[in-house]
Amino acid sequence: MAGVIARVSGPVVIAEGLVGAKMYDVVRVGSLGLVGEIIRLVGGTATVQVYEDTTGIRPGDPVENTGQALSVELGPGLLKSIYDGVQRPLDVIQKSVGDFITRGFAAAPLDPAAKWEFTATAKTGSEVTPGAILGTVQETQLILHKIMVPPGVRGTLKSLKSGSYTIRDPIGSVTTSSGDVPLYLSQKWVVRVARPVAQKLPPEIPLVTGQRVVDTFFPVAKGGTAAIPGPFGSGKTVTQQQLAKWADSDIVVYVGCGERGNEMTEVLATFPSLQDPKSKRPLMERTILIANTSNMPVAAREASVYTGITIAEYYRDMGYDVALMADSTSRWAEAMREISGRLEEMPGEEGYPAYLGRRIAEFYERAGRVVTLSPEGRTGSVTVVGAVSPPGGDTSEPVSQNTLRVARVFWALDASLASRRHFPSINWLQSYSLYLTDLEPWYRRELSKEFVQLRQRALETLQKESELQEIVQLVGVDALPEREKATLDVARMLREDYLQQSAFDDVDTYTSIQKQVRMLRAILAFGDREQEAIGKGATVAQLQKLPVRTKLSRMKWIPEADMKNSFDQLELEMAEAVSAVGGA
Repeated sequence: MAGVIARVSGPVVIAEGLVGAKMYDVVRVGSLGLVGEIIRLVGGTATVQVYEDTTGIRPGDPVENTGQALSVELGPGLLKSIYDGVQRPLDVIQKSVGDFITRGFAAAPLDPAAKWEFTATAKTGSEVTPGAILGTVQETQLILHKIMVPPGVRGTLKSLKSGSYTIRDPIGSVTTSSGDVPLYLSQKWVVRVARPVAQKLPPEIPLVTGQRVVDTFFPVAKGGTAAIPGPFGSGKTVTQQQLAKWADSDIVVYVGCGERGNEMTEVLATFPSLQDPKSKRPLMERTILIANTSNMPVAAREASVYTGITIAEYYRDMGYDVALMADSTSRWAEAMREISGRLEEMPGEEGYPAYLGRRIAEFYERAGRVVTLSPEGRTGSVTVVGAVSPPGGDTSEPVSQNTLRVARVFWALDASLASRRHFPSINWLQSYSLYLTDLEPWYRRELSKEFVQLRQRALETLQKESELQEIVQLVGVDALPEREKATLDVARMLREDYLQQSAFDDVDTYTSIQKQVRMLRAILAFGDREQEAIGKGATVAQLQKLPVRTKLSRMKWIPEADMKNSFDQLELEMAEAVSAVGGA
């Protein structure tokens, strides 16, 4: 039964007469059928947040309840797609109504006419449980889409047949205790409910990103959570785009949640032309973009975050490692604040709703490395990297603090580093990672037994430099003893030759973790030899003039293929050159 609008307050609409309505039911508002969601029920009155512009909506207009919660459609065709916050495909919208989304426009998230070649792998007559793989569809050349039994369906596989199907064609059926359930290539899932898993696993494997400051000093685990707070212009979006391009994940879900339109335009313009470093195929073949820019209705920002995490969980259930980039959760929190104000709720700190911390925690808690529901016990992961845009870079504000309470990695972006063109502009003295203890066995087993010690020594050197800088500002560098000058020299090499990385250089944009170990070892070995030479009477000024010092500065541009020979040769030259100066 349809209700009517009693009151309109921006994106919030009060409706009366919606008999049988439930919390989070999707409704169609007004004669245009704007998409909305019930967020409060008091007696026979429902409060609806509308995901589209409510201009022109007035009291007395109809409100129709669909009786279904906000859901996303999951199936072949998600990859390479660009959606808005409520999973409307932007390419379909552009072809149908032009460059601007017409209010009330409805479009199927997945192309209902597209045919997919389905290869059945499950046997008819076998017992199937939620998450069991029925068959596969080659969605893109990079990703094999696994068609799974939907959660909640359990029984005997009555029929299943390979062939060419659309997402609306039944591919088989399961006989359950309550009757036959048809199977399709696609399934629906409510966005606010986390998809079920069998078990959560500890975060023991690092997500290798190819960014030296991240992988070496502040790593994030597969299935982990990371926050990137920073003021405007400090490089949050650039850092997230680098992670999306190079992270060691199978699928990337990039959610532009209330960011400026030109930033999303850059993503849309660059991603289709980028190559996946492993397969040399277009990166878009394993990417899904959700674009909800700052000039779109605020309520849809909340939907875009949940849409993104639900799609990520779906591919995780297939056994893939998924990286989700949310840019930025501050805009999502601002949308919550606006809706809360229009609901006349009691405001919390800085006007944010009292439930801000719970909502942020619920979102980040959906990350994780898990054992899926499948009978064979597949593992998959969702890693969440959320950007935070605190006003003026003040991380003591509520969104940053509530995010840091649940995220275990803190990459503190520094505007002063960005202004000096030091990218990634992650401050090595303020950032931290709480995954180091969990990841240490992996580093020792898979990489190098000395890596953890090298990392610790490098951080101590940078910390020592920070302390010495205060003295330098008072008395100047020349007044320092030679040994402390050498410490400053090694710290400068760590900053400029190791931590600073160019996203525009074909070689430097990505550094394998093996090359990172060799680079770090070379810099610290030079520092050790420098101290030995100083003990024999050499000066830092003499050592800085050595040709091998220049070669050390250029080692970031050594191609991965030449790594072993080049670094072996560099270490030999370094030992001979520094020894010669020390002997003199």
